[in-house]
Amino acid sequence: MLYNWLYPFHTEYSFLNVFRYLSFRIIYGAVTAFLIAFVLAPWVIKKLQEIKLGQQIRADGPQRHLAKSGTPTMGGMLILFAVVLSTLLWADIARPYVWLVLLAMLGFGAIGFIDDYLKFIKSQSKGLSAGQKFTAQVAVALVIALVLYFLPGYTTKLSIPFFKNFVPDLGWFYVAFAVMVIVGSSNAVNLTDGLDGLAIGPVMIAAMAYTIVAYVTGHRLMSDYLIIPHIEGAGELAVFTAAILGASLGFLWFNTYPATVFMGDVGSLPLGAALGTVAVISKHELLLLMVGGVFVIEAVSVIFQVISFKSRGKRIFLMAPIHHHFEMKGWEEPKVVVRLWIIAILLALLSLSTLKLR
Repeated sequence: MLYNWLYPFHTEYSFLNVFRYLSFRIIYGAVTAFLIAFVLAPWVIKKLQEIKLGQQIRADGPQRHLAKSGTPTMGGMLILFAVVLSTLLWADIARPYVWLVLLAMLGFGAIGFIDDYLKFIKSQSKGLSAGQKFTAQVAVALVIALVLYFLPGYTTKLSIPFFKNFVPDLGWFYVAFAVMVIVGSSNAVNLTDGLDGLAIGPVMIAAMAYTIVAYVTGHRLMSDYLIIPHIEGAGELAVFTAAILGASLGFLWFNTYPATVFMGDVGSLPLGAALGTVAVISKHELLLLMVGGVFVIEAVSVIFQVISFKSRGKRIFLMAPIHHHFEMKGWEEPKVVVRLWIIAILLALLSLSTLKLR
């Protein structure tokens, strides 16, 4: 918005020329989102405490978690506000991709808000049913996928990491594929959000990785050099992902162990959907499997646990998702969190190497 309002005057006021540089707006998008989240967090936490919006802890989980009962939740609303406001301020809002990622964040944020509202305010222990939540997620993701499909100049070809000449065209199937990526990413982040700072750390790492991906994808010379698809206007998504990074940093200050606030579904669902949408728009959908490897591991552990228990009556893990398995084995919570962060960093670095290794 600042770009659209102020840059036209750069011929009269030369200092406004700085807004034309995407790198400038990426940095200040992150800083702005961080300051919004960091400054508003104490007030938000206080308000959540006043209305007694506390987290309910599973009795069948690690017993040390029972001490967290009553910790304010739904702090993800703060992340959403910081990301959306910062993106509107620093991104070029004339680009349709900017509005699509905001739609993903706000749409899935609304689903998460309703789910949390029913659970914590209306005291409906399960919130939305699995079917209701999944249907709503698919509906939002389908709108995004269809808009992309009919957007002039957008391609349904799939970029495969490590391969520069193998780019299959999925045609109409790309719509279903995009929905699967967005919904799958959303739920994977949601499943990971079980320990203090566990989900927000890999989200920051993935956001940083996709900031780089979006930047080079939107840059004609860089994308040609790296032999990756060039998506006109996709560079503006780097402002959005940078805002996710900044807002997540501000939130982490209060979400780190021992957490004084949890994000809830209103935070985890839209963050995952946002990363999935950026991956789809930037044509690096499959790269998300590596960038968000921790989320994949967490989701797969739940799937395997359910399949094993229903088919054999036996559990593979002591408790799923897998971070609880390590806790049940005696690992301290901070150790589990930091080690999964380390894995996330390594996977992000490996994923970025694929931009050149083709």
